[in-house]
Amino acid sequence: MSFPRPGKKKEKKKDPHKEYALVTYIFSALFLVMIGYLLWFLIARSDRFINNSYNSKRIDAFAKNTLRGDILDREGEVLATTELLPDKSEVRSYPKGNRYAHVVGYISNGKMGLEQTANYYLLRSHANPLLRAKNAFSDEKDPGDSLVTTLLDPVQQASWEALGDYRGAVITMNPETGEILSCVSKPDFDPNEMERNYEALAASGDGVLLNRASQGRYAPGSTFKILTTLEFLREHPAKAKKYTFDCDGSFTSDGKEIHCFHNTAHGEEDLASSFANSCNASYASLGLTLKPGEFRKTAQTMFFDKPIICSLPTELPRFLLEEGASDAEKMETAIGQGKTYMTPLQLLLIVSAIENKGMAKKPVLCREIINNEGRTVERFPLGDERRLMTEEEAAVLESFLRGVVEEGTGRGLMNDAYEAYGKTGTAEINSAGDCHAWFTGYAKAEGKDPIAITVIMEGAGAGSSYAVPAAKKVLDTYFSYE
Repeated sequence: MSFPRPGKKKEKKKDPHKEYALVTYIFSALFLVMIGYLLWFLIARSDRFINNSYNSKRIDAFAKNTLRGDILDREGEVLATTELLPDKSEVRSYPKGNRYAHVVGYISNGKMGLEQTANYYLLRSHANPLLRAKNAFSDEKDPGDSLVTTLLDPVQQASWEALGDYRGAVITMNPETGEILSCVSKPDFDPNEMERNYEALAASGDGVLLNRASQGRYAPGSTFKILTTLEFLREHPAKAKKYTFDCDGSFTSDGKEIHCFHNTAHGEEDLASSFANSCNASYASLGLTLKPGEFRKTAQTMFFDKPIICSLPTELPRFLLEEGASDAEKMETAIGQGKTYMTPLQLLLIVSAIENKGMAKKPVLCREIINNEGRTVERFPLGDERRLMTEEEAAVLESFLRGVVEEGTGRGLMNDAYEAYGKTGTAEINSAGDCHAWFTGYAKAEGKDPIAITVIMEGAGAGSSYAVPAAKKVLDTYFSYE
């Protein structure tokens, strides 16, 4: 008789069926995961993948079988359409001409604006399957889907007219939804003539193809005092409530003299009246009390040094104030001069956040996609939101913005049709004293959605004299439109 050796266990035979089953389960699980991912991609991500600049040639190939769809304003006004000529050739037409040049864009010599960002949607077709089958047999193109935008034509026209012959931009939006209502940039061009004029426009040196509403970077002038005020409230909450300044028209520190506009002596002021009067001397003084590092943190939450992600092309705003900055740099920054540059879109988002209790909505231009029969194919969600300030901070800033209209540089917006809030700006651009005119703010009335607006008029002069009347024209149109 034999016995197992001490300490040695009897080996069990492995069951090959269990191993085969385990391998089968693993590969089955991997297969199900791959199927699940493929379904998720097809449902949730395929449109985004296909509608990518790297796939532009592939998307354009859709045009062989699809007649490019229309671009419409929110009420169905045609902004871009494809005309089919008797010889079956196609011409892209823009009925509004220059008015929507930058925001709707063009498709000749490349693409720009919504013609570019919505390219994929405009070359899809959700027409009746019977019609599509008929077209396939008769060698006819299917009607493409159309894009319904957030734009409102009466407001777009008023914005375009308000800018007049000045270079610059006007951009408006609903601050509580992020829907852009108008977007105008000048100098502009006729998109119907792009095929003939593109080379001359591109070589002109005027930046005519630049959308100044989202890509133009300017010294913000006194509109930047919104941010300076917010930083002062954060760093010195107790001092802000008791703040006083006796303005004699200028303020000097470390050999640098800051003047109020036209050297106006505003006299005894608190923080609210300093803001309403756009007092450079007062803000130069309080700017010296701010910590550059903390100011930079606040600026970065306000879209400085980071791209604004939306359907519009954007440029990075710039805020350069470092630890150890000189008094001159601190004072110039506090009044919106020096090395600080902002875009009109950025200012629009900041004032929109004040109206919306501290929350900035991501700007959106697209509402829905409809087929040739007007049936909704796809609805675009409203944009994400981002907190820029507390509700309490927004309430204080709103009271200051209202003070500008009631007793300050924005008095031209006082009326009975709506309640306006805002800040003017006069940004010096050279030693000759030439200035850009700014206004940024919003307005509201009972029974109507609020509207936020930013106006920049290059080289025009004082914001109160030029940008405020331009803003009033747009606001009057919006609140009188049924």
